[in-house]
Amino acid sequence: MHFDNLPILLILAISLIGNNFTVSIAALVLLLIKLLGLDSWLPVIESKGINVGVAVLTAAVLVPVVSGRVDANSIANVFKSPAGVIAVLTGLLVAWIAAQGVPFMKSSPEAVTALMIGTLIGVCFFRGLAVGPLIAGGVVALLLGLLKL
Repeated sequence: MHFDNLPILLILAISLIGNNFTVSIAALVLLLIKLLGLDSWLPVIESKGINVGVAVLTAAVLVPVVSGRVDANSIANVFKSPAGVIAVLTGLLVAWIAAQGVPFMKSSPEAVTALMIGTLIGVCFFRGLAVGPLIAGGVVALLLGLLKL
């Protein structure tokens, strides 16, 4: 019996059980790509997928600016409240931490499996979001640097 597809099938099953259709769709698309013999697309998805995903996510976040729901006055007012300043600083910190995760994940493929397991558990059973691997990778990279590991 051939078990090459077992890990992605397990991820698909866990995501369906956890009602996380984002992970389900991703797993299903990748499984179909493999089953249809389009394996040559996998390295492209692996190398460009994060950038494309971040671009789509950023576009979604910027829609209120483009649609006019957020104007220049609203942006200026962000800096007038403690919550706004804290939100800006937190966004800056999390973005920087996530950026540390990209090179770490590329240089430590063994850690990617652990990050993915943690992210899948968080996404499927704790209603988390799949942006976790980048942030988790950044946190791991920072912790390993602090601990000199």
